[in-house]
Amino acid sequence: MVIASFWTDHRNLLTAVVTLVVAFLLAQLVDRAIAARGARLVDVIPGQLSPTTSTRLRLVRRLVYVAIIVIGVMLALVQFPSVKRVATGVLASSAVLGLVVGFAARQTLANAVAGILLAITQPIRIGDLVTFEGETGIVEDIRLTYTYVRTDDGRRIVIPNERLASTTVENHTIVDPRVRVEASVWIPREVDALRALSALRSDDDVDVSVAEIDKDAVRLVAGTWARNSSERGAIAAGLRASCLERLRSAGLSSAVAE
Repeated sequence: MVIASFWTDHRNLLTAVVTLVVAFLLAQLVDRAIAARGARLVDVIPGQLSPTTSTRLRLVRRLVYVAIIVIGVMLALVQFPSVKRVATGVLASSAVLGLVVGFAARQTLANAVAGILLAITQPIRIGDLVTFEGETGIVEDIRLTYTYVRTDDGRRIVIPNERLASTTVENHTIVDPRVRVEASVWIPREVDALRALSALRSDDDVDVSVAEIDKDAVRLVAGTWARNSSERGAIAAGLRASCLERLRSAGLSSAVAE
């Protein structure tokens, strides 16, 4: 009797809570199912998922997750008669409400639409090395509203998707996953630049050229290729150390590597 009375008094609230819990659990299950599907693709196809596939898979997961949660919240709210009455009034004035909400959330909606377009058109992908407004880094994540880029020094740059979609972005790995790695070596003018070039060219995988000459020094550039953006930092550090060692072995120890 007490249980029946409690159910009668709080039926709407209990139904709403159960609906939210079910929606959350369903969203989690669907998200894990999609992630498991991606993992099975990796097992079938040797190696990791391509940047294009990985980017779109993350977008699908987040869109499905958000959609399930939103539907669950709506179903929970309509359990209350007062909310139903408000919803009826809202539908009657939907045009005005749409204008108000659209104006208030213009920036957020623009970022969300831009995020979907970025995931579909793929000007940048997860794992790409990009340069945006003078900052270079690897794309870590593309979310519905923001994109996360990790720079060489470990900083995270959070960029609104609308800016990415409306501004020129330099993508270093969009066609070829290989990345150009260069090290600059400054030598004083009194040092024989031809000897320095010869010493640095002793490695077949490294090409060397004179990049700049000023009144005090000459800048030589040694360049090679990294197989992907994740190897760029280690190869660049090794290239600088190798340049200094080769110049020191040739008796040109006054050089400075950058």
